[in-house]
Amino acid sequence: MKSPARWGTKSHLDALFGARATVAAESKYFAFRYKSPEHWIELFCNYYGPVLKAFAAIDPKAGKSLETDLHALLGEFNAAKDGTLVAPSEYLEVIITKTR
Repeated sequence: MKSPARWGTKSHLDALFGARATVAAESKYFAFRYKSPEHWIELFCNYYGPVLKAFAAIDPKAGKSLETDLHALLGEFNAAKDGTLVAPSEYLEVIITKTR
């Protein structure tokens, strides 16, 4: 299965739609905000399918290790210094217009 992340690149969209459409793409930025890194982990472990399934598929010891790794990753990207979590993120805003 091809990665859906490929849809986040203008070159892939150009290849998909070719001469049938005009692809306008612009990088945009958004800051995800959570009460704390622990809040992020709680929400994603309980409500976000891929993380929920990952934790459900491993034993409790491995789950603690995964949680430790997630804390380290969140700490690496956290722009907040007050105990909250602010995770800056880039996304691609795309408008595809069908050509005649």
